[in-house]
Amino acid sequence: MSTLMSGARMLAECLAREGVDCMFGYPGGVTLPFYDVLYDHQIRHILVRHEENAAFAAEGYARATGKVGVCCATSGPGATNLTTGLVDAMMDSIPIVAITGQVTSKLIGSDAFQEADTFGITRPCTKHNYLVKRLEDLPQAIHEAFYVASTGRPGPVLVDITKDVLQAQGHYVPVTSIHLPGYKVFTEGHTGQIRRAAQLIQESERPLVYAGGGIIAADASEELREFVRLTDTPVVNTLMGLGSMPTEHPNFISMPGMHGSYAANMAMTGADLLIALGVRFDDRVTGRLAAFAPHAKIIHVDIDPAEVGKNRNPDVPIVGDVKRVLSKLNKILVETPAEAPPGNNETRAAARRGWWHQIREWKAAHPYDTSTSESEIKPQHLMAEIDRLSGGQAIVTSDVGQHQMWAAQLIRFNEPRLWINSGGLGSMGFGLPSAIGAQMARPEKLVFSISGDGGFQMAIPELATVANQGLPIKIIVMNNGYLGMVRQWQTLFYNDRLSSVELSCFPDAEKLAGAYGFKGRTISKPWELAAALKEAVDEPGPYLLNVKVTPFECVYPMVPAGSAINEMVLGPPQPVAVPAD
Repeated sequence: MSTLMSGARMLAECLAREGVDCMFGYPGGVTLPFYDVLYDHQIRHILVRHEENAAFAAEGYARATGKVGVCCATSGPGATNLTTGLVDAMMDSIPIVAITGQVTSKLIGSDAFQEADTFGITRPCTKHNYLVKRLEDLPQAIHEAFYVASTGRPGPVLVDITKDVLQAQGHYVPVTSIHLPGYKVFTEGHTGQIRRAAQLIQESERPLVYAGGGIIAADASEELREFVRLTDTPVVNTLMGLGSMPTEHPNFISMPGMHGSYAANMAMTGADLLIALGVRFDDRVTGRLAAFAPHAKIIHVDIDPAEVGKNRNPDVPIVGDVKRVLSKLNKILVETPAEAPPGNNETRAAARRGWWHQIREWKAAHPYDTSTSESEIKPQHLMAEIDRLSGGQAIVTSDVGQHQMWAAQLIRFNEPRLWINSGGLGSMGFGLPSAIGAQMARPEKLVFSISGDGGFQMAIPELATVANQGLPIKIIVMNNGYLGMVRQWQTLFYNDRLSSVELSCFPDAEKLAGAYGFKGRTISKPWELAAALKEAVDEPGPYLLNVKVTPFECVYPMVPAGSAINEMVLGPPQPVAVPAD
């Protein structure tokens, strides 16, 4: 049975049928019909202060829950402001649906007020996009958008809707099925390839699991833990995969890559088998690709066939949902014991014991820097205190830069969907709006938003959103007075010529937070840190803590550009002793 309603109400009805409980956006002229419907609709709309932040907040919601996040913007600049968030979601495989308004159909192409080619602009930065110019196409487009965003390799989908479609009246007929002949999702994985993978795993002497964000996207953490239990294999998690293996698990090494640990990078280099699960062999992990994992055979499991063989040709490619593939692999490993000539099993067991011994030696030789100072707050000290209060259970969102790497190195994540950051695109300004989305999604959780003083100042307007919604986010600014990561590169590779990186002006945190109606504070002494963080956590509402840290600290280890990942810089350059005459 059909119901007569406007296009705007059809849109709201479709969103409600998709289970949308809140969305993030900013209204404008052509979206007024939709916002009029939202006035008394059950869907909660969160008014952000910039459309880019609506996309980031939708990402935070999606990353914290696994559900599709939703954002909305008007035509022209509203839609173009979403673009950075769409690219960010595309790079990190985050399911969001963006709704944008477009000028009336008959005005398209006339350079009308606030007209932009949103469909063309967003085509390369979305998984799929739609331009809806007929009312009868609207419900199908919305439901297809949610289906495409959330299936296969997740990603952003944009639906651009003309104003006349939103205003038009028509009979709404619920969509009962989605049929997209050109859209293929490979989920099961080839059984023969999975059996080949099991054989390689049983034959290997130095295996290593290299697990990424695909584990989290597929909700495959339980299957990963079971695989590790069956095989006793060491595990590294990429920046996007942190939390998919509990940090406190005895088989977890750490994060590999440009700022990964010595043990993780050496294990990647020394492994004879890499079990790559939901990863894309990103340049920040591999370093110089020709020198990456030179002794290893590769098993690569990914749901996106475009990723398999893109950067590194695997010996056993498996296209499929990593949760289902791991479930099948675990079953095969249980049912099919290793077949080997007499004596080989003992040799392999000894080799595995030696491999674990080597990894533990690497971990002991060069752990992450956790040093403190008696006179200044070191960034590592800040992260250690946040970790202590978090206990591996809080949601931590980060901006981009040095603080992001220190947080990834030093804060524990014992569950998936606790660590939320901009990985592939590296979008400054991401931390605070993504925390808004995460806190809206999971109001029962303690949420830390960690930013540098640079990224925080890109997102200051969202303090109003935090205050308006009464969100108890603990906003921590790691303030070193510089664009820290850029400054680090200029120090190490550009002869310390610090060009346009000093942030010499920062607002008074107490006054800034007070202007929005909540508490804030600035600290600079190490003996203040623990009490100040506890005060922030104990505060029932939002809290802004500006932490002045040592300005010239660098994140180590560091793999210089163009180097192999075992060619790490482990600490600051040491002065060369000049012999006396």
